[in-house]
Amino acid sequence: MKILIVEDDKTIATGLEYSLQSEKYETITCFNAKTAKRVLEEQLTDIELCLFDLSLPDGSGYELCEYVKRKADKPVIFLTALDDEVNVVMGLDMGADDYITKPFRIRELLSRIKSVLRRYNKQLQNNPLIEIDSIRINTLEGKIYKRNEEVMVTALEYRLFLIFANNIGQVLTRSQLLEKIWDVAGDFVNDNTLTVYIKRLREKLEDDPQKPTIIKTIRGLGYKVGD
Repeated sequence: MKILIVEDDKTIATGLEYSLQSEKYETITCFNAKTAKRVLEEQLTDIELCLFDLSLPDGSGYELCEYVKRKADKPVIFLTALDDEVNVVMGLDMGADDYITKPFRIRELLSRIKSVLRRYNKQLQNNPLIEIDSIRINTLEGKIYKRNEEVMVTALEYRLFLIFANNIGQVLTRSQLLEKIWDVAGDFVNDNTLTVYIKRLREKLEDDPQKPTIIKTIRGLGYKVGD
């Protein structure tokens, strides 16, 4: 479980890092908006939750929250010294999942993190259908449909496409895909095998596999599903 911490107060950031790592969370820490944006561009798919300070030296947590919610449905908790209803409401209206006012007890923050993550997991369980253009995934059945007709896929093809579906709009590098497939499947998958599985998925899901519109190649970077 990887958590992104964006906090310009290095004492608070170091304390958060230590406390979260003690709870077995993996952390990435940034002290300004510029560095945080670069991390989000490169690693958003691997980040499970974001902790954003509202006031940063070169921006704000609002901007970072807006970016995250535009690119992926990842939970965001604001850290704020502004115990001000207007700021809190504005953050929640932008899609933030919770906030906590400084100074805070670390146990309270850990409790809120667990609560937000539980809520997200429950939402995933209650919304088992993922739709991408003419493709629908039923995660409860473990099946993929194209225009309501079931598409017969192997277990690894299903897992690979589900990784794309859970990261709609995100460019996934080949190394990220290989790592995620290994984590989920526990099977050995090398770079050549990945190429074969993407080719097979395109043949089964695309109207024209030679001109894919669902699993798109982003030259020099990797692959992307969705806008």
